Amino acid sequence: MSGSGGMTCRELVELVTDYLEGAMAPDDRARFEQHLALCPGCGTYLEQMRRTIALVGRLAEESISPRAWNELLRAFRDWRAGREGSAPES
Repeated sequence: MSGSGGMTCRELVELVTDYLEGAMAPDDRARFEQHLALCPGCGTYLEQMRRTIALVGRLAEESISPRAWNELLRAFRDWRAGREGSAPES
């Protein structure tokens, strides 16, 4: 979803961390919140991210098994390699 000068769902997903950390420029924050007001799916995504952060923030690194730790690292590396190897969108 995107309107003239609006933000796409993909942009919102890429900026959600900045939004949650309060690190967005005021104009970008306004576009972000405008998109949220019009897109229930992105509102749900933002809420899921907030819940995930709240839950993960309670985990101690020692409570994660070595196997799970390695799987998370592999998943992140695979995700990052895919993003770095993808062609930019126009």
